[in-house]
Amino acid sequence: MERVRTARDLVLDYVNALNAIDKVMRAAIPSLERLADVLSLVRSHRIISRSGHVGIYSYTVHGAGCRFFSDNGTEVDVDFAADGSEIFDLWRLRWYGLSLQEPVDVTDEELRSAVRSLQPLLTEVRPGWFSVAG
Repeated sequence: MERVRTARDLVLDYVNALNAIDKVMRAAIPSLERLADVLSLVRSHRIISRSGHVGIYSYTVHGAGCRFFSDNGTEVDVDFAADGSEIFDLWRLRWYGLSLQEPVDVTDEELRSAVRSLQPLLTEVRPGWFSVAG
């Protein structure tokens, strides 16, 4: 993985990590059509447990989302909107940066500026919450 240098790099790295998690989870759990389905598989069908291990990731379902930890300790926390899209806020981005093997500590203002610079790749779905345009 490329070394994160700036807030913009951090945001892009978070999005890449989220995409990698999505691929691993969908490959391991055939009934998962999108990452957000993990919530219904836990809540409604009890097909998977609230926490577990899939590939190089462990996961814990919480509230409206899920927290993933890679074997190297990197943490990716994501919530899901009503339509199933993956959403995240500055706190989740910052926490991701702090969990890296070489922690990156950036301010909310640096992250806000980075997210703005990445539009239209990212969209603000509600104040302070962002999603990858799709």
